Amino acid sequence: MELIATTPALAEACARFATHSFVTVDTEFMRETTYYPKLCLIQMAGPDGGGVLVDPLSSEIDLAPFFALMADEGVVKVFHSARQDLEIIWMLGGLLPQPFFDTQVAAMVCGYGDSVSYEQLVNDVAKAKIDKSSRFTDWSRRPLSEAQLTYALSDVTHLVTIYEVLAGQLLSTDRGEWLDEEMSVLTSPETYQADPALAWRRLAGRMRKPREIAVLMEVAAWREREAQSRNVPRGRILKDEAVIDVATSAPRSVEALGRLRSIPAGFERSRTGTEILAAVERGFARDPSDIQIPAERARGRGGNGALVELLKVLLKAVCEAERVAPKIVATVDDLEALAEDDEADVPVLAGWRRTLFGEKALALKAGRMALSAERGRVVVRELP
Repeated sequence: MELIATTPALAEACARFATHSFVTVDTEFMRETTYYPKLCLIQMAGPDGGGVLVDPLSSEIDLAPFFALMADEGVVKVFHSARQDLEIIWMLGGLLPQPFFDTQVAAMVCGYGDSVSYEQLVNDVAKAKIDKSSRFTDWSRRPLSEAQLTYALSDVTHLVTIYEVLAGQLLSTDRGEWLDEEMSVLTSPETYQADPALAWRRLAGRMRKPREIAVLMEVAAWREREAQSRNVPRGRILKDEAVIDVATSAPRSVEALGRLRSIPAGFERSRTGTEILAAVERGFARDPSDIQIPAERARGRGGNGALVELLKVLLKAVCEAERVAPKIVATVDDLEALAEDDEADVPVLAGWRRTLFGEKALALKAGRMALSAERGRVVVRELP
């Protein structure tokens, strides 16, 4: 099995794929030692059954033909669980594939379960099996083994069948528009722009003190900028645990920083220690009244805990009946918001989600709908 390693060969392959209505795409990459993913392999296949493997690490290849194919609006680009693949294409090519189809999202709409794996779809839809032994190998090393190449190619050849089946199911059930919102998020450049100013959000947890959040904002932003500029994982700069410890303890001296258990010995007297302390001071300089406290929707707040659990049961019952994954219909946060407010600004009260589930949820809250058990299943009934 041969790798495409030159620009003319890549251009020829992409020209062939451009004559088809769709092309399946996957990538192999490494990011264990870097902040940004390192693209190591590109796989593509078309409905004619022909698949190719592209070596982006070759010194004789320019990926311009590949990016041109990704931008070709006459060809649907099909991925499975595409977020990281699209991040790479955005980072290297400055574009996002259009039109675009994610089989994981489509599978959830078609009732194959939440975040269904590629392996499961290969088994259930393509009626085949894949050898996963090469899944976690080092894709940056050359030469790649035959086992690696075979595994990589199977990631796109079976995807042809999966796409055709799922696209057919979406057409027959008239659920194509259900994918639009999810697809729009995946094809938005904002999804892949890691803004250091927003890095604190995933670490805030249950922090509610403005001063702690202010320090967290500055320390997390500093770490994100350092990781980006040095192209190393965030944890190489400072572990998550240490960032949180600094935010909650707010050390303002070398000695105070050194007393934190999550800070390695001697770290406080390094250049990095100095920069951490400077970030802490920037946090203290922020106006606490300008700090936006993350909305806390603790489960059961206001006596709504039992109602939220009831809405979960309703969601599962409706989704089982309609053969759609609950995850794509509503999140726990959506249900908690809905339990508190009939007019909450959540996706489940708009569009197809409202028709499918939101109206039933409101009816259940208003006492116009009931849940009962019948032959081991939950049944949803309208009340007079």
